[in-house]
Amino acid sequence: MKKYLSMLMLGVTALLAVNTAQAGAIDDAVKRGTLKVGMDPTYMPFEMTNKRGAIIGFEVDLLKAMAKSMGVKLELVSTGYDGIIPAFLTGKFDMIGSGMTLTQERNLRLNFSEPFIVVGQTLLIRKDLEGTIKSYKDLNDEKYRLTSKLGTTGEMVAKKLISKAKYHGYDNEQEGVLDVVNGKADAFVYDAPYNVVAEKKVGNGKLVYLEEPFTYEPLAFGLKKGDYDSINFINNFLHQIKTAPTIASMTSGSRAPSGSRTWNKSAVARGLVPRWVAKPPLQGLPSCIR
Repeated sequence: MKKYLSMLMLGVTALLAVNTAQAGAIDDAVKRGTLKVGMDPTYMPFEMTNKRGAIIGFEVDLLKAMAKSMGVKLELVSTGYDGIIPAFLTGKFDMIGSGMTLTQERNLRLNFSEPFIVVGQTLLIRKDLEGTIKSYKDLNDEKYRLTSKLGTTGEMVAKKLISKAKYHGYDNEQEGVLDVVNGKADAFVYDAPYNVVAEKKVGNGKLVYLEEPFTYEPLAFGLKKGDYDSINFINNFLHQIKTAPTIASMTSGSRAPSGSRTWNKSAVARGLVPRWVAKPPLQGLPSCIR
C-alpha cells in the first residue's frame, strides 16, 4: 500500500511539474492580471512616446486590444533595443513587442508569432542628392556616409549591402536622421514606416524619401522557446482582429506626437504611408533584422 501511495505521489508530482512547465506567457499574464511587454518606444509609428510621456502607436494599439481580449491590464516595459532579447530571457517581461523582425538567427533563441505586418528598408537622403541617388546601390561608394540605429536592420544593410560607404550608428533613430538633415551624413537607412513619418516630422524640407523597399521583413511578437500555447493564442487573436469590425477604430485610436501620424487605413488613403506597406509581403528581397 505504501509503495502504491508513493508511486501515486510521484505521478501527481510529475503531472504538476509538466503542467507548470507548460504554463506560458499568456497563462502567467492572466493569473497575474497584467500582460508585460518589452519594447523600445522610438520606432514610429509602431511605438513612440507622446508629449505626456505615454507610449502610443500601431503596435501598442494591437497589444491593448490583445490585453483586453485576455481581460488583463497592459504594462509596457521600456527597454533599449540592443538589450531587449537578453532582458526578455531573464524574465523582465512576458513577450517582446517592439517591431521585431522574424529571422532564422533570432528563431534560434526565440519563438515567434505569425507576422502582424511586413515592412522593408528604405532611404532618407540629402535633398541635394535627389536624382543622383536612386537606390541603395548608388550609395555603395566610399565617398558616402550612412547612418542608422545600432543593432537594427538599417545597420545590417549598411554594413552588408552598402559596405563600401562609411557608416556610423546611433542609439536612437532621430540622431541618425538629424545627421542627414544637418549635412553630416548622406543617407539614413531604416524601415519604411519610420522613414515616411520622420521625413515629414524632422526633415525640414532637407530630406528626400526613397520609398521603394529593398528588404523583406515580417514583424512579429517574440516569445520563449516552446511556449506554443501563447503562440497559438496570439496567432488566433491576429487572425480574428484582421476581420473584426473594430479594427479600423482600434488602429486609429491613438494620437501621434505633433507632426507625425499613426499608421492606419486612413493614413494610407491620404498618402501619408505608402500603399505597399499595407499589402502582402514582397517576394525576392533580402531578409534582414531590425
